[in-house]
Amino acid sequence: MNYRHHYHAGNFADVVKHALLCRLLRALQKKEKGFLYLDTHAGRGRYDLEVAARGDTHAREPEWPAGIGRLWQLPPGDLPALVADYVQLVREHDRFEGNATPEPRFYPGSPWFARQLARPVDRLALVERQPAECAGLRTEFGSGPRTSVQESDGYTAIRAMLPPPERRALVLIDPPFEAQDEFAQIADGLSAGLRRFPEGVYAVWYPLTLRARVDAFLDAVRTMCDRPALAIELAIAGPASDLKMKGCGLLVLNPPWQFDTEVRAALEFLARVLAQSPGGGARIEWIVRERPRAQAQSGG
Repeated sequence: MNYRHHYHAGNFADVVKHALLCRLLRALQKKEKGFLYLDTHAGRGRYDLEVAARGDTHAREPEWPAGIGRLWQLPPGDLPALVADYVQLVREHDRFEGNATPEPRFYPGSPWFARQLARPVDRLALVERQPAECAGLRTEFGSGPRTSVQESDGYTAIRAMLPPPERRALVLIDPPFEAQDEFAQIADGLSAGLRRFPEGVYAVWYPLTLRARVDAFLDAVRTMCDRPALAIELAIAGPASDLKMKGCGLLVLNPPWQFDTEVRAALEFLARVLAQSPGGGARIEWIVRERPRAQAQSGG
């Protein structure tokens, strides 16, 4: 696998993904009953941004200055509540790791946000297929309470771990998108998950590179799924830009009640702050419309 997330850690896509993930976690915690958080492509859980700045033989530039770096110096009062919550958690992680500089040094992965927000009744299952990444993940999280770390295929984990004993779950599917058939694998994984546990909340991160591939994936979800499905996208550049990845999206199946309304202002704010060239923006679309009877029950 050529993908090395430490070059991308803290970039605009991480900002969008993790800000929305924190809101999903907090939404599920509005109910007292615990839930399973299943991270199918967990990575190593934390990233040293200085390593990204040094680079390696690939000679890539770090991407965090155009992501978390743009939010770092803004006063908390200038941030929408959802974004301020996320930034505060990143700051807590940075201080915990011992950074005393004015710039961010350590950036948390999705497992860290989940562990930081988890209650004693919640349970974390962190899955990573790559041996080196999983070794780092196990070092960071292997001894945590109500936390399991597995070196395994994330799509297999969906079939193995659902339905959970808690009868509530948030499943994050965040692959590196190196496989040509990644969207097809995601669709298969979602189909299996919905068959086994249709009430779960499923969140899928995806890049905005080729619009046609994304639209085909969303059409496939629309065809196979009768559960509410919400696509949340942020583009940092327009179609004419030379950037390969012009934005990213998060598809949420069974989103919490009024999640689309709650995230709209934050997404529009991030679209302005994180823009890298003209023509980008925010988009929130119901792929499968939420049924009125299900509104009070979505989110587990």
